[in-house]
Amino acid sequence: QVDAVRVYVNSSSENLQYPVLFVVRQQKGVLSWQVPLIFRGLYQRTYNYQEVSRTLCPSEPTPEAGLSDQVIFVDVASMAPFDIAYELLVTRLDNFQLETNKAFNFTASPSQPQYFLYKFPQDVDSVIIKVVSDAVYPCSVVSVQDIVCPVYDLDHNVEFNGVYQSMTKQVAITVQKKDFPGEQFFVVFVIKPEDYACGGSVPSSISGSSNRTWNLQRTKNLQVTIVPSIKKSVYVQAMFFSFLSFLSFYLGSVIVAFVHYIRLTGSYGSASIAGSGIMTSSHPITASTPEGSSYGAIDESSSSGGRQLSSPEHGLQAGSDTDSSVEEESDFDTMPEIESDKNVIRTKVFLYLSDLSRKDRRIVSKKYKIYFWNIITIAVFYALPVIQLVITYQTVVNVTGNQDICYYNFLCAHPLGVLSAFNNILSNVGHMLLGFLFLLIVLRRDILHRRAMEMKDIYTLDYGIPKHFGLFYAMGIALMMEGVLSACYHVCPNYSNFQFDTSFMYMIAGLCMLKLYQTRHPDINASAYSAYASFAVVICLAVLGVVFGKNDMWFWVIFSMIHVLASLALSTQIYYMGRFKIDAPDSDLGIFRRAAMVLYTDCIQQCSRPMYMDRMVLLIVGNLVNWSFAIFGLVYRPRDFASYILGIFICNLLLYLAFYIIMKLRSSEKLLPIPLFCIVATAVMWAAALYFFFQNLSSWEETPAESREKNRPCILLGFFDDHDVWHFLSAAALFFSFLVLLTLDDDLDTVRRDKIPVF
Repeated sequence: QVDAVRVYVNSSSENLQYPVLFVVRQQKGVLSWQVPLIFRGLYQRTYNYQEVSRTLCPSEPTPEAGLSDQVIFVDVASMAPFDIAYELLVTRLDNFQLETNKAFNFTASPSQPQYFLYKFPQDVDSVIIKVVSDAVYPCSVVSVQDIVCPVYDLDHNVEFNGVYQSMTKQVAITVQKKDFPGEQFFVVFVIKPEDYACGGSVPSSISGSSNRTWNLQRTKNLQVTIVPSIKKSVYVQAMFFSFLSFLSFYLGSVIVAFVHYIRLTGSYGSASIAGSGIMTSSHPITASTPEGSSYGAIDESSSSGGRQLSSPEHGLQAGSDTDSSVEEESDFDTMPEIESDKNVIRTKVFLYLSDLSRKDRRIVSKKYKIYFWNIITIAVFYALPVIQLVITYQTVVNVTGNQDICYYNFLCAHPLGVLSAFNNILSNVGHMLLGFLFLLIVLRRDILHRRAMEMKDIYTLDYGIPKHFGLFYAMGIALMMEGVLSACYHVCPNYSNFQFDTSFMYMIAGLCMLKLYQTRHPDINASAYSAYASFAVVICLAVLGVVFGKNDMWFWVIFSMIHVLASLALSTQIYYMGRFKIDAPDSDLGIFRRAAMVLYTDCIQQCSRPMYMDRMVLLIVGNLVNWSFAIFGLVYRPRDFASYILGIFICNLLLYLAFYIIMKLRSSEKLLPIPLFCIVATAVMWAAALYFFFQNLSSWEETPAESREKNRPCILLGFFDDHDVWHFLSAAALFFSFLVLLTLDDDLDTVRRDKIPVF
């Protein structure tokens, strides 16, 4: 048993010019202080304490010397020209050594810090120090220091050594035996003279503070409990669980693909598979449709303008899908028939897919592949600095011991190697594994489609949704990068790197909306350059919102105006299929007259019966939703601006997907079993994932001490917390969401494009 001695001193003198000096000399060190003891706060405020109590550095008996008396010298001095009364009391501590799984209660103040000794049991390699208090303030600091004298137990030096956290109501510090060669350490408790470091208010006036006694005003009751942490076997179980859970998706995909292959080969014999649709080897399957159902669509011969590649005599072999550099995006609209009639076609009342899939398939596919190559470039240039930055953050945490830098859930933060919260990083493996699986599924469809192209002259066929896989590849890469960057963010989550966790979520939501729109508008979808530029603007707004959005009203006014105007501009482009233009006027005021005329004829006169009713309904509902978001942001100014923007993206995506499915069913189209299953799985996964997402376990918008008030224990395998479960479920939800977009229109592979409506 280690003996410890505590020295208590008190002096009635408040004369700061002549303090009483106390010096305690021991065998291995010297400890000194003065009374009144002065603490300095923010803006040079001073706080004086006349009662001081310090624990002397204990001496542990050695086996060689055995039990022996320890000699302590206490010197008291003052330069005052008059007598000063003081009180000195030396006591022996009976409860200096903390025990495992046993709570211990005590009281501390700024001038009376406390520290205790803990020794690792033989069978314990890691422990968690849990400290709780019923009171939020005064602000305190909990430090773990090696057995070295002197012990740093005052406000101005507690951060000089060891690992430390600021505290309001609770703290949890994980300590590993390997970090302490002596297999023991001190747990130090210091009360700060001010509360601003923990989110408290700063005194507005310093009047009288220099002569005020603070002895009884800043005491805090604390309870400390040291419990064993998880064993290494739990790490192994958690890693097996993480990988096997998502590798089961690979097994399920293989089974589905095999069953699908057996069913198709058994049913159709000589049928060839193009994507997921079936076409006979002799002639394309024709869909029987009632006469007149293709009202508004151009004749097949004219709606196939630009298909000079339908036979070998026109240059390239049918099915050649080369990426040769002769075709450029600038060639898209150079074909005379498209240039002459696209304004007429796209403004018809009833549009069919054949009207918006008139461009050369090879060139359009090449256009959408730019999405894939661009997102790889963005990912590399974005990820490398991110990885370098978070490695630096983690190194700073490990070297300085300042655990206020990173906002972990400390009650469920399991270290591994140099990483402080390995569980938060491991839980992101699902995004990477499922993103790669989605790429494999898309690659399989792409290969089967290319083989079908090589087998027959499919350029003469007008069946099903045009197969362009570039956006799907980009979505798969985005899902993998979301896992990588989310893992990087959780290496050290804080105010400076929050955008790492959300940037690719914005891109995923945007790419899904673009893919959904591209399905029936392949010729007029946004280019990769404009799409990624728009995502960059959104990410910039997210950063500005976090920096300025808390208290600055001007930012919310500007952002709301941008939001509303962007919604109106995008709605106009969607409603007119990109053909809305205001002709150049002859005079300066002509543009305003032209705009007023367009507004009157296209909006006011057609309010009772718009030319494109379905599109108008979607855009009205969409604008109401976006305006509601803008008004909500303007009124309430939510603190989590990044999640606010992400909510806007997700709501718009869900609204568009719901509209698409409703219009699909209205058009007498079917939902096959696989997309129907994916829709149900997506809804279930998102509902469960969002439940865990809103279980806030930390918040970098608050001080580290306030954030730790939200910390909670692990809920899965004793290793993963609520946010880790959100990572697992959201990865599965995104994967099923992608499968919905991939398989939603598989029922149309045997339907002619001039019978597929556009909405």
